[in-house]
Amino acid sequence: MTALFSSLFLLILFIVGLSIFLHFVPLGLWISAMAAGVHVGIFTLVGMRLRRVPPAQIVLPLIKANKAGLQVNVNQLEAHYLAGGNVDRVVDALIAAHRAQIPLPFERSAAIDLAGRNVLEAVQMSVNPKVIETPVVQAVAKNGIELRVKARVTVRANIDRLVGGAGEATVIARVGEGIVTTVGSSSEHKDVLANPDHISRTVLSKGLDAGTAFEILSIDIADVDVGRNIGAALLTDQAEAEKRIAQAKAEERRAMAVAKEQEMKAYTQEMQAKVVEAQAEVPHAMAVALQEGRMGVMDYYTMNNILADTQMRETIAKVGPGSSTPKNDEIKNR
Repeated sequence: MTALFSSLFLLILFIVGLSIFLHFVPLGLWISAMAAGVHVGIFTLVGMRLRRVPPAQIVLPLIKANKAGLQVNVNQLEAHYLAGGNVDRVVDALIAAHRAQIPLPFERSAAIDLAGRNVLEAVQMSVNPKVIETPVVQAVAKNGIELRVKARVTVRANIDRLVGGAGEATVIARVGEGIVTTVGSSSEHKDVLANPDHISRTVLSKGLDAGTAFEILSIDIADVDVGRNIGAALLTDQAEAEKRIAQAKAEERRAMAVAKEQEMKAYTQEMQAKVVEAQAEVPHAMAVALQEGRMGVMDYYTMNNILADTQMRETIAKVGPGSSTPKNDEIKNR
């Protein structure tokens, strides 16, 4: 019984030891590399385990590159993996570039991958150009008519400028700026509608791909639509603004006139109050003059007759000649 337990313990110990050994020594990968003609030392694979590098992500791309005829070694692939790059994608890009006879060294491919760009997609775009469709660009001709233009830009990746070059957004922005400039320099919108290829030639001649990661092959106008009459709308808005300014100035003058009128009314009322006040002082002054003997009784009656006569004349002037008054009717009846 003791011998059975000892044998079982030794078997378990052997299995655990073998598992640990196979984990640190990937014999399967070593055999696959040897069968593919790629010489990778067993201690090199163990060192990858110790450096926390998955051997499969280095050995399999190395086998693929060797079969494609590329001169790539283990240290290059391992260094790129430790730098945070995608080893498999870089090797695929190198193979695609090699097949398309595009000069692409490993160092440049690794730099492009570490820069955050898809190097495999860039190589594929170099072989098969990509078509970028711009959004609708609104431009206004000199006669004030708005045109809505949509263009298709055919670009090819420029591998030499992938590191540090501008992306698709810059190309679209520059093409849109060129469309606006070309349409804005046209005298009539009908000229653009009749010759839309003029936009393509003008924009393409500006060298819009300078400093970008792409090479513009062609710019094709996909659609041109007539929009609003911007010139007429601007003139209408200007006229409306001038009308409002004139109305504001007229309202200002009216307010000043009303204020002046109120000021004159207040002044008139003040003068009338002074006249009434002065008239109220007349009887008192006359009484004082009578008491002091500076005015006689006959003078007083004469003044009253003059006032009565003046009042009668004012009444006749207000009624007018030929008009009947109660006093005149009474005289006639007598």
